[in-house]
Amino acid sequence: MPEPTKKDNGQPEENSVPADAPTENSVEMTRTAATKDTEAIVTITEPEPVVSEATVPIPTEVPRAQQIVIEVTEIETMVGEVIEPQLTVTEPVENGQKESQPLVANNPVEVSGVKEKTSTPQLDKDDDVTASTQSPPPPADDSDPKSTRGRKDSVWSLGDGQAPEDMDKQVDSPPLSTLLIERPQGGSITVGGDISFIAKVEAKDLLRKPTVKWFKGKWMDLASKTGKHLQLKESFDRFTKVHTFEMHIIKAKENYAGNYRCEVNYKDKFDSCSFDLEVKEIPESQNIDIRSAFKRSSEGQEDAGELDFSGLLKHREVKLDETPEVDVWEILKNARPDQYEKIAFEYGITDLRGLLKRLKKTKKEEKKSEAFAKRLEPAYQADKGGKIRLVVDLADPTVELKWYKNGQEIRPTPNNRKYIFEQKGTQRIMVINNCQMNDDAAYSVAAGDEKCTTELFVKEIPVNILKELEPVKTTVNERIELECEVSEEGAKVKWMKNGVEVPTGVRSRYRVKSEGTKHWLIIDDASKDDTGTYSLMATGGTSQAHIQVDLKPLKILHDLQDITVLLGQPLNLNCEIYPGNVPGRWYRNGQLIQPNERINILHKAKYHSLGVEGSSIHDDGDYTFVPEGYSQTLSAKVHIIDPPRVHLEALNVQDNTVTIVAGNKLRLEIPISGEPTPRVVWMKGERVILDTGNRVRAETFADNTCLTIDITEREDTGNYKIVLQNEAGEDTASIKVKVVDIPDPPEAPLVPDVGGDWCTMTWDPPRYDGGSPILGYFIERKKKQSSRWMRLNFDLCKETTFEPKKMIEGVPYEVRIFAVNAIGVSKPSEPSKPFIPLAVTSEPTMLVVDDVTDNTVTMKWRPPDTIGAAGLDGYTIEYCIEGTDEWILANKELTEKLRYTITGLPVEAKIQVRVKAINAAGASTPRTTQHSILVKEVIEPPKIRIPRHLKQTHVKKVGEVVNLVVPFVGKPRPKVNWLKEGDPIDQTINIRNSDCDSIMFIRKAERKHSGKYELTVQVEKHVDTATLDIQIVDLPGPPQAVKIEEVWGNNVALDWSPPKDNGNAAITGYTIQKADKKTMEWYTCVEHYHRTCITITDLVVGNEYFFRIYSENMVGSSESATATKNSALIVKEGLQLKNPEYNNRDFTEAPSFTQNLINTFAIAGYNATLNCSVRANPRPKVLWMKNKIPIIDDPRYRMFSNQGVCTLEIRKPSPFDGGMYTCKAANDLGEAQVDCKLEVKGGFTFYHLMKRGVPLHLIDKYMKESKTSETMKKGSE
Repeated sequence: MPEPTKKDNGQPEENSVPADAPTENSVEMTRTAATKDTEAIVTITEPEPVVSEATVPIPTEVPRAQQIVIEVTEIETMVGEVIEPQLTVTEPVENGQKESQPLVANNPVEVSGVKEKTSTPQLDKDDDVTASTQSPPPPADDSDPKSTRGRKDSVWSLGDGQAPEDMDKQVDSPPLSTLLIERPQGGSITVGGDISFIAKVEAKDLLRKPTVKWFKGKWMDLASKTGKHLQLKESFDRFTKVHTFEMHIIKAKENYAGNYRCEVNYKDKFDSCSFDLEVKEIPESQNIDIRSAFKRSSEGQEDAGELDFSGLLKHREVKLDETPEVDVWEILKNARPDQYEKIAFEYGITDLRGLLKRLKKTKKEEKKSEAFAKRLEPAYQADKGGKIRLVVDLADPTVELKWYKNGQEIRPTPNNRKYIFEQKGTQRIMVINNCQMNDDAAYSVAAGDEKCTTELFVKEIPVNILKELEPVKTTVNERIELECEVSEEGAKVKWMKNGVEVPTGVRSRYRVKSEGTKHWLIIDDASKDDTGTYSLMATGGTSQAHIQVDLKPLKILHDLQDITVLLGQPLNLNCEIYPGNVPGRWYRNGQLIQPNERINILHKAKYHSLGVEGSSIHDDGDYTFVPEGYSQTLSAKVHIIDPPRVHLEALNVQDNTVTIVAGNKLRLEIPISGEPTPRVVWMKGERVILDTGNRVRAETFADNTCLTIDITEREDTGNYKIVLQNEAGEDTASIKVKVVDIPDPPEAPLVPDVGGDWCTMTWDPPRYDGGSPILGYFIERKKKQSSRWMRLNFDLCKETTFEPKKMIEGVPYEVRIFAVNAIGVSKPSEPSKPFIPLAVTSEPTMLVVDDVTDNTVTMKWRPPDTIGAAGLDGYTIEYCIEGTDEWILANKELTEKLRYTITGLPVEAKIQVRVKAINAAGASTPRTTQHSILVKEVIEPPKIRIPRHLKQTHVKKVGEVVNLVVPFVGKPRPKVNWLKEGDPIDQTINIRNSDCDSIMFIRKAERKHSGKYELTVQVEKHVDTATLDIQIVDLPGPPQAVKIEEVWGNNVALDWSPPKDNGNAAITGYTIQKADKKTMEWYTCVEHYHRTCITITDLVVGNEYFFRIYSENMVGSSESATATKNSALIVKEGLQLKNPEYNNRDFTEAPSFTQNLINTFAIAGYNATLNCSVRANPRPKVLWMKNKIPIIDDPRYRMFSNQGVCTLEIRKPSPFDGGMYTCKAANDLGEAQVDCKLEVKGGFTFYHLMKRGVPLHLIDKYMKESKTSETMKKGSE
């Protein structure tokens, strides 16, 4: 956006909105006059996003074929105050958001000598009276909010304040508090420059980061406008506890100027700060050809056809148009339509269509006016300084007439010769004298209620250059004058140097002078920096010339000399030059030397000297004396020497001893001094340390020497010597390095004692303590089969013994030791030998006396309650005779039994008995009898305890084993005797007797072993007896005398006798079988028959039968059967057998379902089956269908048919598989079908169905059905 032009009094002129000719793809603007304000309605036929070059870079997207209304409100002009017009764009609502954004209109238009350009209603000296008289008030609808008055920031682009309708709204904000410790300050930059604003917030009392927002104006939040021109940054300093927030404006544009605000929020705290930004731009003169408004922006390109209005406002180069001005409008008005194209081509107008549209509007006949017989012309043009007459013809001369300029009434005054009002009959004439640029405005005249308007365009006459600048060549300190003559007196010109405007302020070296048409640029005291190309810019051309400023020659009478100075001694440099009044500057190594307490600079006539008291190393270097204004220089070298010295005090270590932990990197940087830089040698003993070493190396720099040991080792301990040498002397120093390390690992620990969950361990200290005393030890243990070590102590163990506890009994363990000194922990020792924590068992339980004889005692007990991981090896039994304290071991070897007999005891002695459980951990606590035991046998009468199953007859089969155990009691040991029915038992029967029972054992029972057995038990005179009945059974023999008693009809009567041998068991029944004489195949007629006679019925007439009978007992059937000797023939006289005749039955039938399909629910992912049964002959063809579509070659379905049962198996169904299934059976006689509904629960998502390849229309149908079914279920619930 161009910078406003300046008036003669220095006030900026106001930019007015130009009225452009309506063309295709262009902006149509209609300007109407108002009493106080001006309103324009702009219609965009094919809108494109409107983004000004000077706006914040956020594109505004305008939808195609929508109308945008721009309201231009021009504020009333006040004396000494400039108000810019404000445009507000109201876009259609999109996505529920409505935002008011400014629109940049920056394209003036010139057609047929009528010029529209940037201008501002301005009051000159002749308008004072007009401005002092109050004009009629404007309509209420066009009033401008007071809050917009006096604003200097432009509202022509994005982000330049609130919309007019929002200016009066108050902004609610939290109460202010002090959060900002540094507030952003306002600033001023030029167009294209960068600027930063900084705000700081102290975070000591804040729990979290505060919220900071940057605004432009009152409403524009800049957080959404960041881009290449605007950046927001934030940082936090952890040491000072300060949040820093920065706003950077990059390559600022003119419309970035305005008021900004920074707001800080934290919970209920609030703080804000406002600041201003001023963007300056150097004004440039412009020559604008209004005809270019009707030239396309780019011929033959994509955007060809858009009017290049922006080019008119953004011209920076002055172009001379030698073509004489012509009134294109008048030529077109008087020309025929077929000549329009030729005229447009001749005058370079490419937008012929837009030009014709505007011409068409100008040719329209205006509506007959009641007040005006002849209206004002649409536009007038006048040269600057010229005169213009505005003539209107009234229909009624008596009507009161009022003239307006930009909506402000122009009133005649006696002293005002600017505006002259004349009357000639019905004509009313307003003459404007001495037209200036502020007269370029919209004028209107009101006659009663009617009004007509026009526009006046003031054309500025270009200022041409009559006399060009001449080049100048001179030397420094001379006066330079550049002279140029222009065509107009008092014309404004601009002086430039190398393309940059020459500053002409009060403090500037440049002076500007003008007399009439001549202009001078004067430089009183020229310097070499004034060399360059100078130019004068006028509206009609530019003139330039080159100025060359050279230095004067210099004579050197006495040059500077190179010197060498001892450190601390004074330094003096002298030279002598001609001329003597020339000042100069002293430089050391290219840096300017300033005089101070130590440095003295003296200039006396042609003598120049530099004196330095107490020279230092920094004074060494190249010295140069530069005479001011001359090209020659004087140089000398100063060399400062100093004896070498080693500064060990910088190490700050006691006794010059450096201690370091082995394995770390040692880097000793020792400052050294000496000039020139001394030669440094490091030595350890007689060995020289080189700078090329790998692990140990010495390096020397300008101000220090360094000894580096990358990985220190124990061997690096010792004294290191430093030797310094240079031409001024020699110095030596010595440093002691002590390398400390972790101690060596201790030896493997010993485990002398082991308990149930503990052990005792000891060890020796390590051989090498690492150069630091041992502080203690860490102990670790692990299970032998594990690889994970567990630390047992977290506090150092000061002793060399330790007792680990809480171990698991029976698990092998290992322990190891770590030694600790001030440096660290040593490597672990070797593990100890594996050991197993073991515990003795608890004492045996239930110790009682089992038997006592005259010299023995038998004890019995139960195992201990707790045995432990060590197990139980056995028991030891001890006894103590009453009256003594000696316990005698009864068993020399461990016994594993829970019963033991102590022998060799004295008769009638009293003893105490105790039992110990023994395992690998040792003997348990003994279990001792509560009372003394008398060693004397007690008589107990015998008693036989017959088991319950032996109180009945004991039955066994022949060949089976007989093993009978009969317990008894009695003391002393009873005598046992067996008898069978009063006789001694057979030798095949084995008898085994013990102290408590007697066993009868028959390996293979025979029938002779059957009988009654008598058992006799005797203790001295006491006897007890018992009887056992044993029955040995076998298979019975066959029946006897089987015969046929009678045959009648189809019946036969049989009779027989019981078998001779019943197998020593009762006969339980008989089995009768028959056989046809023809086949002799036996068939069972009756089983388990109890009687000895029977009648066999239902025999076949004409057959001849034999019969046989088996006998049965508890063992089984007899091995053989007794058959009838004779056969029985079944005959019946007088009857003839006739075979009946049968008709063949027709088994064919049409399909019919005997079992229908039923509605089924299936679970997604689990196989489902549908079953039905069909009956048909011949065999039908079965077809399965889903939703009336046949299922053919689908791998997800399997179909079976077996004996009329039809099955459809659906493999892992999904909800998509649900639907109506049909089974159809058909043959030649007909067809039948049954239906059922299958519903699959546990549906799939849209993603799963897509992954399975289900078509989209089916997925959509399924998702709708799923939603419907879920809705119905919820409704039913």
